[in-house]
Amino acid sequence: MPDHHTIKNHKHLQIFGDLLHNPNLWHLNRRSVAKAFAVGLFFAFIPVPFQMILAAAAAIFFHANLPLSIALVWLTNPVTMPAIFYFCYIVGTWVLSKPKQAFTFEASWQWVFDSLSTVGPSFILGCGIVATIAAILGYFSIHGLWRYSVAKEWKKRKIKRMNKKQ
Repeated sequence: MPDHHTIKNHKHLQIFGDLLHNPNLWHLNRRSVAKAFAVGLFFAFIPVPFQMILAAAAAIFFHANLPLSIALVWLTNPVTMPAIFYFCYIVGTWVLSKPKQAFTFEASWQWVFDSLSTVGPSFILGCGIVATIAAILGYFSIHGLWRYSVAKEWKKRKIKRMNKKQ
């Protein structure tokens, strides 16, 4: 984790004022990590440029772990993006009860504008649904795993204490 004093005193980050001084942005605890998973997973499935900036802003707003929120956005990277976003499109077509349309990707603005009216509604709706479900599952899974881990450690300590007394 970055040293919070370095972040505090960085000249380019002075515009954020005291927003970056919240300890939950930098420490690993159950609440900040669970929120970071929710934020990072949500923005990983939102097909917009600058996902990391949006995740950072949401992490600051929700007091989530900032580095983890930003790192989780990279779940969708150039290698995984086609499969993940195709799955989102399939979810959207299923929810809207629309047939899947054949399309080929072209790296042009004209293709983007043309596809907004054809595959766009299914794709955007699917991305929103998958993003929301991933965020909710991520949040509650981390909460559950963290609690399970703590309970397991308490049980180990209790057994150790019992063995020492005997």
